[in-house]
Amino acid sequence: MNEQAPIDVVLIGGGIMSATLGTLIKQLQPDWNIQVYERLGEVAEESSNPWNNAGTGHAALCELNYMPEAPDGTVTADKAVAINEQFQISRQLWAHLVKTGALPSPEKFINSTPHMTFVHGKASVAYLRKRFAVLRGEPLFAGMEYSEDRETIGTWTPLLTKKRPAGQKIAATRIDSGTDVDFGAVTRFMFDDLARQGVGIHVNRQVTGLKKLPDGTWRLNLLRLVGRNKSSVNARFVFVGAGGGALALLQNSGIPEARGFGGFPISGQFLRTTNPKVVAQHKAKVYGKAAVGAPPMSVPHLDTRVVDGESSLMFGPYAGFTPKFLKTSSWLDLPFSIRLHNLVPMLAVGWHNFSLVSYLVGEVLASRKKKLAALREFMPTAKMEDWELITAGQRVQVMKKDAAKGGVLQFGTEVITSADGSIAGLLGASPGASTAAPIMVDLLKRCFPDQIDGWEPRLRQMIPSYGTKLSDDPAAAAASLAETAAALHLTA
Repeated sequence: MNEQAPIDVVLIGGGIMSATLGTLIKQLQPDWNIQVYERLGEVAEESSNPWNNAGTGHAALCELNYMPEAPDGTVTADKAVAINEQFQISRQLWAHLVKTGALPSPEKFINSTPHMTFVHGKASVAYLRKRFAVLRGEPLFAGMEYSEDRETIGTWTPLLTKKRPAGQKIAATRIDSGTDVDFGAVTRFMFDDLARQGVGIHVNRQVTGLKKLPDGTWRLNLLRLVGRNKSSVNARFVFVGAGGGALALLQNSGIPEARGFGGFPISGQFLRTTNPKVVAQHKAKVYGKAAVGAPPMSVPHLDTRVVDGESSLMFGPYAGFTPKFLKTSSWLDLPFSIRLHNLVPMLAVGWHNFSLVSYLVGEVLASRKKKLAALREFMPTAKMEDWELITAGQRVQVMKKDAAKGGVLQFGTEVITSADGSIAGLLGASPGASTAAPIMVDLLKRCFPDQIDGWEPRLRQMIPSYGTKLSDDPAAAAASLAETAAALHLTA
C-alpha cells in the first residue's frame, strides 16, 4: 500500500503535449508536485521525435486541407485562420520561455522556413488562385505571394521548375513567416527546464493501469521496464499524453467520457536526402494536393528540415497501415482496443471509408519506382540514389460515434476529460504538436475551473493574445508576429 501523499499532477508520456502542460502548470502553480512517466528510455522518442513528423509549424500557411473547395466551388478561410491563431499561441509561449531562459537559443529548435503551396493543372491552379484571394486580406497571412509564372516560382525554389514540362500550367503561393520546428528538441528542452525546477522525469516507467479511488484521487500502477519492478503512486490529476498509447489508458480508467472512441492507426514513410547539392537548392516547406481518397495527413510535401543544426530535405508522407498504435508497441494494439461500446463506430468507419482502406493498402504495396514518381511530381530532377526511405511515427486517428453514420473518422485532435476534471487525455494527430499550447490552455480551463480565473494574469504574461483573436485586429497581429519573430530569431 502506498502511504505517500498524492502527487498533484502526473503526466503520462514524454512528448510535446506533456512537456507543454507541465511547463504551463509549473509557471502557474510552482508549488505543485509534478511527476512524468515515460515508458521509453528517453523523452520525445515517438511522435515528437523530429524524424517521426514533418516539423511543420502548422499555421495553415501552406496546407490545403484546411481550406477545401466546397461543392459549389467556394473557398473559405475560417478553419485556416483558426489553425493559424492557435499556432500563434504556441509561438508566443516559446518566445516567452526563450526570454525567461527556460528555453535555450531558439535556433536549436525553430528556424525560419518559407511555407509554399504548389499545384499543377488547370483546375488546381484555379483553386489556388481562389484560395489566395481569400487569404490575402487576412491579417495573419499578410505577406503571402502568389504566382503562376515559372521563372518567379523558380526563384522561390528551383527544384520545382527544373526540367518541368514546358506546357504544364503551374501555380504557387509563398509566405516568409513559416517555420521548421524540431519538436523533439523543444520537448527535451522543456523537460530539462522542468527537471531543474524539481519535476520528476521518470523514463523506462510504464503506466499499466489506472483506478479511481474513493477519495477522488487516482491510483496508477507502474512497471519499471528495466528490472520489471512494480510500484504504484496516487495522483490528484492525471494527464494521458501518451500519443497512440492514450486510448488504451483512457479505456482502462473506466471514465464514461472515453466510451465510444476507437483508434485508426496510419503509418507513414518519408524519403530523405542529405546531399548538400540538392539541399542547397531548396529552402521551403512546399505542400501540394492530396490524392483522391488519401487522408489529410497524407498531403504530399517537400520540406526543408533542420535537426541538430543540420539541413536536409524530406518528401512524403507515403501512408500505410499497421495495427500498431506506436512505432515501438504491439501488433495487437488495434484488436485489443476493440470494446462493445466502440465496435459499432469502428465498423461504421470501416464501411464508410473503404476507399481510404484501399488507398492505404495501395500505399503499402507501392514500389520504389512509384514512390520516386510521386517525388518527381514536385521535383522532376529527383534521382533515387540521392534519397533514403525512413519510417515516420504512427498516427492514430480518432473514431467516434455519429448519430447519422454510426461512426466517423476524425482527422484532428480530441481532448477527453472526466466530469470532475481529475483526468484528461488527448487523442488524434495533426495539427497536434504545432498547437500544443492552445490545446493545453483549453485543457486547463476544462480541468481546473476553480483556478483558471486566478491564473489568467500569468497566462497573459506568457501568451499576450490570451482571450483575444489576433485575426480580428491587423495591428495586434502584426505586432505579435514581429515580437515573436524577434524573440525566436525568425526573419518574419
